[in-house]
Amino acid sequence: MTTGETAILPESCLDAADRLLSSVMRGTRGAWPRACAWLLRLALEAAMDDYWRRVHPEVAGMRARSPQFLILDRYAGRHIAARAGYAWSALSRAGHHHCYELGLTAGELRRLREMVAAVITDLASERTPQLQATVDVPS
Repeated sequence: MTTGETAILPESCLDAADRLLSSVMRGTRGAWPRACAWLLRLALEAAMDDYWRRVHPEVAGMRARSPQFLILDRYAGRHIAARAGYAWSALSRAGHHHCYELGLTAGELRRLREMVAAVITDLASERTPQLQATVDVPS
Protein backbone atom coordinates (compact mmCIF):
# COMPACT_ATOMS: atom_id res chain seq x y z
CA MET A 1 0.00 0.00 0.00
CA THR A 2 1.35 3.41 -0.85
CA THR A 3 1.16 6.47 1.34
CA GLY A 4 -2.30 8.00 1.34
CA GLU A 5 -4.17 4.79 0.50
CA THR A 6 -6.74 3.55 2.92
CA ALA A 7 -7.20 -0.13 3.56
CA ILE A 8 -10.58 -1.57 2.71
CA LEU A 9 -11.84 -3.91 5.38
CA PRO A 10 -13.58 -7.01 4.07
CA GLU A 11 -16.02 -6.87 6.99
CA SER A 12 -17.12 -3.34 6.04
CA CYS A 13 -17.97 -4.49 2.53
CA LEU A 14 -19.82 -7.54 3.86
CA ASP A 15 -21.83 -5.32 6.21
CA ALA A 16 -22.80 -2.99 3.36
CA ALA A 17 -23.80 -5.97 1.19
CA ASP A 18 -25.87 -7.33 4.09
CA ARG A 19 -27.75 -4.04 4.29
CA LEU A 20 -28.57 -4.25 0.59
CA LEU A 21 -29.72 -7.86 1.00
CA SER A 22 -31.84 -7.31 4.09
CA SER A 23 -33.59 -3.98 3.61
CA VAL A 24 -34.98 -1.70 0.98
CA MET A 25 -32.63 1.21 0.50
CA ARG A 26 -33.89 4.37 -1.12
CA GLY A 27 -32.45 4.97 -4.58
CA THR A 28 -31.23 1.41 -5.18
CA ARG A 29 -34.23 0.08 -7.10
CA GLY A 30 -32.99 -2.18 -9.85
CA ALA A 31 -29.32 -1.48 -9.11
CA TRP A 32 -28.95 -3.15 -5.71
CA PRO A 33 -28.09 -6.67 -7.01
CA ARG A 34 -25.17 -5.33 -9.02
CA ALA A 35 -24.07 -3.05 -6.17
CA CYS A 36 -24.23 -6.01 -3.80
CA ALA A 37 -22.13 -8.14 -6.19
CA TRP A 38 -19.48 -5.39 -6.41
CA LEU A 39 -19.37 -5.05 -2.61
CA LEU A 40 -18.92 -8.80 -2.19
CA ARG A 41 -16.19 -8.87 -4.82
CA LEU A 42 -14.47 -5.93 -3.13
CA ALA A 43 -14.59 -7.79 0.21
CA LEU A 44 -13.01 -10.85 -1.41
CA GLU A 45 -10.31 -8.77 -3.08
CA ALA A 46 -9.50 -6.97 0.17
CA ALA A 47 -9.11 -10.32 1.93
CA MET A 48 -6.87 -11.54 -0.90
CA ASP A 49 -4.75 -8.39 -0.58
CA ASP A 50 -4.37 -8.98 3.17
CA TYR A 51 -3.49 -12.62 2.59
CA TRP A 52 -0.85 -11.93 -0.07
CA ARG A 53 0.72 -9.11 1.98
CA ARG A 54 1.20 -11.60 4.82
CA VAL A 55 2.24 -14.64 2.83
CA HIS A 56 3.98 -13.38 -0.31
CA PRO A 57 4.32 -9.57 -0.55
CA GLU A 58 5.57 -9.73 -4.15
CA VAL A 59 2.27 -11.24 -5.24
CA ALA A 60 0.34 -8.53 -3.37
CA GLY A 61 1.97 -5.95 -5.62
CA MET A 62 0.48 -7.44 -8.80
CA ARG A 63 -2.11 -5.25 -10.45
CA ALA A 64 -3.89 -8.13 -12.17
CA ARG A 65 -6.11 -10.36 -10.03
CA SER A 66 -6.13 -13.46 -12.23
CA PRO A 67 -2.55 -14.53 -11.44
CA GLN A 68 -3.25 -14.15 -7.72
CA PHE A 69 -6.17 -16.56 -8.02
CA LEU A 70 -4.25 -18.92 -10.30
CA ILE A 71 -1.45 -19.48 -7.76
CA LEU A 72 -3.65 -19.42 -4.67
CA ASP A 73 -4.05 -23.21 -4.67
CA ARG A 74 -0.28 -23.61 -4.26
CA TYR A 75 -0.30 -21.44 -1.13
CA ALA A 76 -3.70 -21.81 0.53
CA GLY A 77 -4.84 -25.15 -0.83
CA ARG A 78 -7.19 -26.26 -3.57
CA HIS A 79 -10.39 -26.02 -1.55
CA ILE A 80 -9.90 -22.37 -0.63
CA ALA A 81 -8.62 -21.48 -4.10
CA ALA A 82 -11.57 -23.15 -5.84
CA ARG A 83 -14.16 -21.35 -3.71
CA ALA A 84 -12.34 -18.01 -4.02
CA GLY A 85 -11.98 -18.33 -7.79
CA TYR A 86 -15.60 -19.36 -8.28
CA ALA A 87 -16.92 -16.51 -6.13
CA TRP A 88 -14.71 -13.92 -7.81
CA SER A 89 -15.70 -15.08 -11.28
CA ALA A 90 -19.42 -15.20 -10.47
CA LEU A 91 -19.34 -11.78 -8.81
CA SER A 92 -17.32 -10.26 -11.66
CA ARG A 93 -19.85 -11.53 -14.18
CA ALA A 94 -22.79 -10.35 -12.07
CA GLY A 95 -21.28 -6.90 -11.71
CA HIS A 96 -21.48 -6.21 -15.44
CA HIS A 97 -24.81 -5.53 -17.04
CA HIS A 98 -25.78 -7.69 -20.00
CA CYS A 99 -29.16 -6.94 -21.56
CA TYR A 100 -29.57 -10.62 -22.53
CA GLU A 101 -29.04 -11.99 -19.00
CA LEU A 102 -30.95 -11.77 -15.79
CA GLY A 103 -29.10 -10.46 -12.76
CA LEU A 104 -28.45 -12.56 -9.69
CA THR A 105 -31.35 -13.13 -7.32
CA ALA A 106 -31.22 -12.27 -3.63
CA GLY A 107 -30.86 -15.98 -2.85
CA GLU A 108 -27.90 -16.38 -5.20
CA LEU A 109 -26.27 -13.29 -3.73
CA ARG A 110 -26.78 -14.64 -0.20
CA ARG A 111 -25.09 -17.92 -1.16
CA LEU A 112 -22.19 -16.02 -2.71
CA ARG A 113 -22.04 -13.82 0.41
CA GLU A 114 -21.69 -16.91 2.60
CA MET A 115 -19.01 -18.32 0.31
CA VAL A 116 -17.07 -15.03 0.36
CA ALA A 117 -17.34 -14.85 4.17
CA ALA A 118 -16.00 -18.41 4.45
CA VAL A 119 -13.09 -17.64 2.11
CA ILE A 120 -12.30 -14.48 4.07
CA THR A 121 -12.22 -16.50 7.30
CA ASP A 122 -10.07 -19.21 5.71
CA LEU A 123 -7.59 -16.72 4.26
CA ALA A 124 -7.36 -14.85 7.57
CA SER A 125 -6.56 -18.07 9.43
CA GLU A 126 -3.84 -19.10 6.96
CA ARG A 127 -0.58 -18.03 8.55
CA THR A 128 2.01 -19.89 6.53
CA PRO A 129 1.84 -20.99 2.93
CA GLN A 130 1.11 -24.64 2.30
CA LEU A 131 3.10 -25.02 -0.87
CA GLN A 132 1.66 -27.89 -2.83
CA ALA A 133 4.16 -30.11 -4.58
CA THR A 134 3.84 -30.28 -8.33
CA VAL A 135 4.18 -33.53 -10.17
CA ASP A 136 6.03 -33.53 -13.48
CA VAL A 137 4.39 -35.88 -15.94
CA PRO A 138 6.84 -37.31 -18.46
CA SER A 139 5.82 -36.72 -22.05
